[in-house]
Amino acid sequence: TELVVAEYHRKIKEAFEVFDHEANNTVDVREIGTIIRSLGCCPSEGELHDLIAEVEEEEPTGYIRYEKFLPVMTEVLLERRYRPIPEDTLLRAFEVLDPSKRGFLTREELIKYMTEEGEPFSQEEMEEMLSAAVDPESNSIHYKDYIAMMVVD
Repeated sequence: TELVVAEYHRKIKEAFEVFDHEANNTVDVREIGTIIRSLGCCPSEGELHDLIAEVEEEEPTGYIRYEKFLPVMTEVLLERRYRPIPEDTLLRAFEVLDPSKRGFLTREELIKYMTEEGEPFSQEEMEEMLSAAVDPESNSIHYKDYIAMMVVD
């Protein structure tokens, strides 16, 4: 277990340092989601919000200190919290949106589903997803390819 913890600490430090632009052991609070996701975790926006509240200072400064982030993130990794959704579950979700089983969604369909249903994507999230998901030639999302790209081994 000590080896596992040491390995997690190394990975957390590496991920944190990428965004510690001032090299002062702090990162902008807006980078925390990216750091957490780079460590293979996929929290919902609500879970991310709770996690940030846990590592934030009593008086929020807009920055997160490494000393506060490290123990919380280590615990998250040890508990295997926020595991990614399995590939077959993602596939079934896309197939629900594609009742005629074409194997793709148009750009317009994806935008409609992601901004009008459930927990709507922000403009920034939508643009990020489209840049990765949309095939520029067909202007559609071949979701099996997109899922294969998203799934982390």
